[in-house]
Amino acid sequence: MTDLQAYLIAIIQGATELFPISSLGHAVVLPAVLHWGIDQRSVDFLPFLVLLHTGTALALLVYFWRDWLALGLGVVGAGPADKVRESRHLLLLIVVATIPAVILGYGLNKFLKELFASPLIAAAFLVLNGFMLLVGEQLRTRPGADRIDKRLGLMTMSDALIIGLWQCLALLPGLSRAGATMVGGLLRGFDHERSARFSFLIALPIIVGATALEVPHLMRAGIAPGVLQTSIVAAILAGITAWLATAFLMRYFRDHDAWALKPFAMYCIVVGAAAAGWLVLA
Repeated sequence: MTDLQAYLIAIIQGATELFPISSLGHAVVLPAVLHWGIDQRSVDFLPFLVLLHTGTALALLVYFWRDWLALGLGVVGAGPADKVRESRHLLLLIVVATIPAVILGYGLNKFLKELFASPLIAAAFLVLNGFMLLVGEQLRTRPGADRIDKRLGLMTMSDALIIGLWQCLALLPGLSRAGATMVGGLLRGFDHERSARFSFLIALPIIVGATALEVPHLMRAGIAPGVLQTSIVAAILAGITAWLATAFLMRYFRDHDAWALKPFAMYCIVVGAAAAGWLVLA
């Protein structure tokens, strides 16, 4: 992988990580479609992707710094009693929503790494991701559906657990973590903006956990000189683009609540099908 290829993947990953279109799916499919000749089973590639996610995590931490500061103050009991109670409740929800993906991700780690190296599988799951988004929007707006649009402060432990189970779908390359958790949030009565906010909050511990597992492998493996430096620069690029994407999406989901996921769904279906066809025929 050349430096230019690494930086292009970083920008695409940062721009798509928070969009419900699977950044991991793009990172696996794009090099294969463009015939970049990247060995996605190499000791460099998965840790490289994890470092890109580290840049994304830092972007989320910066963008939602007020939320994380409030959570930290709530843990130590600083501030008004009602705010402390609300912050501790939200922190517990984040923990509950994170547990399913941690358990499944750890247990299926070897199997999932094989899937990461299959562009065709990732392209197929990208198509499925599009249908997942469409079905989520359809179920939310179907006649007789209970449109509650709850505040995050009203989220229950069962809400958080179900959203966490939806998040597990993103262990498959091509299925979007943001998309899956947002669909889960929509089906539990939250609007797009609140679903996106909770999705972005629970992204941080997942990304940090994945980084903690993979960075030691990156440091110990027999990696070509300069790869770590290139990965760090790529992580910075991913972080900058992720911050810009988050700022755009929070406004977008607030202003287009009636149909916000549908354009992303159509994009995934068209791009995933086109990539799968190209990979089969090329």
